[in-house]
Amino acid sequence: MKHSEVGSFLRARREALRPADVGLVPGGRRRTPGLRRAEVALLADVSVDYYERLEQSRNAHPSQQLLASLARALRLSVDERDHLYRLAGYPPPRPGATAGYVDPAMMFLLDSLTTVPAHVTDDLTTVLAQNRLNRALLGSWAVGDDRAGNATWRWFTDPASRDRNVPEEHERIGRSYAADLRATAAQRGRDAACDRLIADLTEASEEFRGYWEAMEVAPLRSTRKTLVHPHAGRLDVQCDVVLSSTTGQRLVIFRPQPGSATADGFAFLDVLGQQTFEG
Repeated sequence: MKHSEVGSFLRARREALRPADVGLVPGGRRRTPGLRRAEVALLADVSVDYYERLEQSRNAHPSQQLLASLARALRLSVDERDHLYRLAGYPPPRPGATAGYVDPAMMFLLDSLTTVPAHVTDDLTTVLAQNRLNRALLGSWAVGDDRAGNATWRWFTDPASRDRNVPEEHERIGRSYAADLRATAAQRGRDAACDRLIADLTEASEEFRGYWEAMEVAPLRSTRKTLVHPHAGRLDVQCDVVLSSTTGQRLVIFRPQPGSATADGFAFLDVLGQQTFEG
């Protein structure tokens, strides 16, 4: 690993960013350009001391997972992310792999969405990033291992994951997850992660097996949903899906249906989310 080059590259990318570029409030005057080390550490979910050692090339050996988190925090392009991996002595992730990395264009859009819930997933429906409103609506999904944050896996194996959806929509949603996974499997070809998810779902869920055997093929698209939140009440939304042509990642936006009270419900959730964050 080229320690000094890793540190220099991270420092250069940090200094090239402004707080507004990553959804942070600028605050007071800054003596040096770019983000503070503490801000990058916060965004990457790593200690400030460890990040400082990375930049200063002092006995730090980042894992591939951490490199993905740093690439997300610093809004690195795919080419910049791959360069960081090579400097750290790893091969770049294969096409379609994420390991916590989020397309910077998707992160920019996610940071810009402050009045509606939104999250970013990979093509296997693993949640990679959420805005505050999305966490207030659905809880924190972009944490833990891939299965804990995978919407398809949780839908078929964790009954609590359906609590926000009205029962009359459950079958349609389940079918859409299975049809989307079949479309992704065809797109990926021979892929270990996708094959393992299908095999585990087939073993774990009789419901999934039934939908899978129907052999429906349809990527997730914009669809109308009715959600029920214990505090915000009924929320009528259009779930819009924006696709990245670079990474295949998806930005899912919960857009209020015109004429409904959903926008007011989202405003309430925003206040609730701020109180939760501050608490």
